[in-house]
Amino acid sequence: MSKHGPIRIGVGGWTFEPWRGNFYPEGLAQKRELEYAGSKLTAIEINGTYYGSQKPESFAKWHAETPEGFVFTLKGPRFTTNRRVLAEAGESVERFFNSGVTELKEKLGPVNWQFMGTKKFDPADFEGFLKLLPKRVDGRDIRHAVEVRHDSFKAKEFVELVREYGVAIIFAGDSEFPSIPDVTAPFVYARIMGTSEDEELGYSSKALDGWAETAKAWSEGRTPPALKDQLLAPAAKAEPREVFLFVISGFKQRNPAAAMALIERV
Repeated sequence: MSKHGPIRIGVGGWTFEPWRGNFYPEGLAQKRELEYAGSKLTAIEINGTYYGSQKPESFAKWHAETPEGFVFTLKGPRFTTNRRVLAEAGESVERFFNSGVTELKEKLGPVNWQFMGTKKFDPADFEGFLKLLPKRVDGRDIRHAVEVRHDSFKAKEFVELVREYGVAIIFAGDSEFPSIPDVTAPFVYARIMGTSEDEELGYSSKALDGWAETAKAWSEGRTPPALKDQLLAPAAKAEPREVFLFVISGFKQRNPAAAMALIERV
């Protein structure tokens, strides 16, 4: 039995004009950008699903254009999470999963349900939302992660609640948002947001080494030493876990370079 889970590293999306001639080779046709990104990265977080529905044909096309073993995570629609009463989002959740997401087949990774920074933790309403999240769609297991951005979520009660439902808390690294390192699912989902224009690889070598070691610890079921003092609840059971780590925001032009540097390190 493997002593560690797979570590998947990537960026948010693949269509970004400043990457042309920077990450993407000069002259590469735009229609081949996903294919190229898939050859250099091991995962991509799709942002377009946050803003509106995609077509089943698009998901099937993305599946076809990426290599075996590649994984896409999806942002759940903002119409689901940006509402006063989360427990009333059932129709929106159902519509999202009926939009063709399972056309990604085995390349379908976790869904990131991102909440606005103004959304506060309401235990009863948040549990109502968790109850709406399907565990299987079209015969495929569905994994869920929540990205919360209000300090009220930094509570043991929140950690225990999502752990009960097997939903991951997305770890926000190098950001202004609350960083909650507690592991609450059979996988770990992290988004690091500190790339800098001053660093050729987005991060210093020391910082890249640190994030690589953090990802390895998570994959082995260990709590990264630097995060132990930040846990809000008892540590999760130590067992190998799949890790998703995305280089997001920051100085976006450098994000692919940082992701590739991390892939080399893990």
